[in-house]
Amino acid sequence: MQTISGYHAHIYFDADSYAQAESLCLEAQRRFDLEMGRMHRKPVGPHPHWSCQLSFGPDTFASLIPWLSLNRNGLDIFIHPITGNHLLDHSDHALWMGTQQPLKLDMFRTA
Repeated sequence: MQTISGYHAHIYFDADSYAQAESLCLEAQRRFDLEMGRMHRKPVGPHPHWSCQLSFGPDTFASLIPWLSLNRNGLDIFIHPITGNHLLDHSDHALWMGTQQPLKLDMFRTA
């Protein structure tokens, strides 16, 4: 079995939902043991939309994920483990809240 060293939750937003996403991320940072990344106003990495990354350990998963589920208020959230296999972490091992979005996974594929 692969080891999960942590998780990322990517909160997706646009210009209209920026304040809502920022508020959600700041409240998550206040309530939980996690690191909040920048509020990216452009697609970054494999993500097709603006996003903010929440980084947290396996011990925080059981409390944070239900809280996000109940407080996302329509925002789409992409959650994935960190195992060292970026392609599988962003595809087969991923979880979605809301609408699943097509990610740019080619960046993780090796020729």
